[in-house]
Amino acid sequence: MAIYRKKISPIKPTEAVDYKDIDLLRKFVTEQGKIVPKRSTGLTSKQQKKLTKAIKQARILSLLPFLNKD
Repeated sequence: MAIYRKKISPIKPTEAVDYKDIDLLRKFVTEQGKIVPKRSTGLTSKQQKKLTKAIKQARILSLLPFLNKD
């Protein structure tokens, strides 16, 4: 039987996810501009939904790029 370790959430449950916190949001976006899934980040469902909304809002306000063209 395999033992799985629960990933430690990088965001505390009491910490608010805000669209203006670009450094935090960049940790959850890949080089291609995709949002990292919940199973990879270790976030709860509520945190992942808030994170997704914050990333999308930051993209609309041009704080984050839709695509990273490097």
